[in-house]
Amino acid sequence: MMKISFENTSIAQVGDYWNARPCNIRHSPKPLGTRGYFDEVEARKYFVESHIPRFAGFELWKGKKVLEIGCGIGTDTISFARHGAQVTAVDLTPKSLDVARQRAQVFGLEDRIRFFQADAERLSDYVPVEQYDLIYSFGVIHHTPHPERVIEQLRKYVGPGSTVKIMVYNRWSWKVLWVLFVYGKGQFWKLDRLIAEYSEAQTGCPVTYSYSRRDGRRLLENHGFRVTDVMVDHIFPYSIPEYVQYRYRMVWYFRWMPHALFRALERAFGWHLCLTAQPK
Repeated sequence: MMKISFENTSIAQVGDYWNARPCNIRHSPKPLGTRGYFDEVEARKYFVESHIPRFAGFELWKGKKVLEIGCGIGTDTISFARHGAQVTAVDLTPKSLDVARQRAQVFGLEDRIRFFQADAERLSDYVPVEQYDLIYSFGVIHHTPHPERVIEQLRKYVGPGSTVKIMVYNRWSWKVLWVLFVYGKGQFWKLDRLIAEYSEAQTGCPVTYSYSRRDGRRLLENHGFRVTDVMVDHIFPYSIPEYVQYRYRMVWYFRWMPHALFRALERAFGWHLCLTAQPK
């Protein structure tokens, strides 16, 4: 089955979608911008996506330079800075950056973070070119019309000892199967559009690519990187009507599944394809 391309979608369309509702901005009902709000957003994010700290390894980058592509409202940004990294955080949308800057101020970490509004496909037009110890992008580049252009840009910011860690969506995942049958009624020929439409909490995402393990490797290896680790994780197990009310009740088929079996399922068919690479 041939995968469709979103290359004719404009960056402006992508920016408008994410600016209307930044990722995770509804993770807390507390007043936006307060310490309580940010604490609750972080706790919820890492509870639901507990593999993120393991993948990012926040504590490993103390005293190092980190470039984050697609910082959103700054949850991982703050985690890197809190552990002693010097962070350059980039995002396409002004709304996300406004919230991320507020977050840095609330936690007194402004001196550890530089923020840039930028289109990652043309990163070097906005962000000064220098070498970073880590380039990190979690759940971002699959939402840009030309992900390969982002990877080409990243080459300008790495040195021989740099590490790149990116998460893109896994095509062969429980989430894709669920979308195909729940929303697509089995219409597999519409799969790419279905994935884009239902990939995020806010429906109608203009661009969402998904990758097999092989495709994820190729994305990096065709543009000057050597993949050193591939990890698949994350199946969302909670009842959505209850989850949006900040209650965590698993759907029935996961509730009765042994934890070890659920974890095995996540490692085989998780939604998050996490790739670690170094320059060739």
